[in-house]
Amino acid sequence: MLDKNTISEDFKTIQGHICKELEMADGKGSFLLDPWDRAEGGGGLTRIMTGGEIIAKGGVAFSAVHGPTPDKILKKLKLEKSDFFATGVSIVIHPLSPMVPIIHMNIRYFEMSNGVYWFGGGIDLTPHYVIPEDAAFFHQQLKALCDGFNADYYPKFKNWADDYFYLPHRKETRGIGGIFFDRLTETSDQSAEKIFQFVKEVGYLFPKVYAHFMKKNATIPYGEAERAWQALRRGRYVEFNLVWDAGTKFGLDTNGRTESILMSMPPQAAWQYNQQPIEGSAEKFTLDHLKKGIDWINFGL
Repeated sequence: MLDKNTISEDFKTIQGHICKELEMADGKGSFLLDPWDRAEGGGGLTRIMTGGEIIAKGGVAFSAVHGPTPDKILKKLKLEKSDFFATGVSIVIHPLSPMVPIIHMNIRYFEMSNGVYWFGGGIDLTPHYVIPEDAAFFHQQLKALCDGFNADYYPKFKNWADDYFYLPHRKETRGIGGIFFDRLTETSDQSAEKIFQFVKEVGYLFPKVYAHFMKKNATIPYGEAERAWQALRRGRYVEFNLVWDAGTKFGLDTNGRTESILMSMPPQAAWQYNQQPIEGSAEKFTLDHLKKGIDWINFGL
């Protein structure tokens, strides 16, 4: 039988594993530890890397918080008044090179004292430049993981990610998507333990996938034009996280730790008025493919 303390400890173990793997892949940077407490109950451990060989800024945050559920959350999630417990690991990595993609992952568990509970999470890739072979590799890895648990997971969660990681005001996706899932609970053919195992496997897949991109793309040459484009794409990332991201809103609405919530912000970003990429350029190709519904596994075949 699962309990919240077991789930929380397993998430903390995953955080430590991910940081160790990322440090090895970077070869230079190391994560600084920043433990914190929440006045209303609980706390967490935020690990931050800056100035790495490949990672410009990376955050791997663990939290386990509890207390009375704010009315804003009750109303938004359509829940009965009750105390809550929430734990999870959230990651955003901003690379130094514009040829290495930004990546995000989150795995989480939420329960209330009245017995309501669910798992959620996801992993998505935001390349500054869309590279078809990288997109195919990323989605193949996700599909293989999902298929090991439920054949319906990948198509369902892939579409969910397309819809979630979307900037309506820009009419573009944040990147090439990935998988996103929420409110997963026990069903007649899927136990809570099996769902938790799936969630943990998403966490353990993360460093394997990102280490691949770090090794493959970090040595690709780039210049000032690519860095300028990277700054603009980082700006889009900021827009999504501050305007649309539910995790950011949940953290702020529950009086979470602001520094940890906003660790997802890049070290530098830019906005240029009405920027239009040149026809036939890699930048235009990228912008043209920030769309929902693309079959990345078979893209270009």
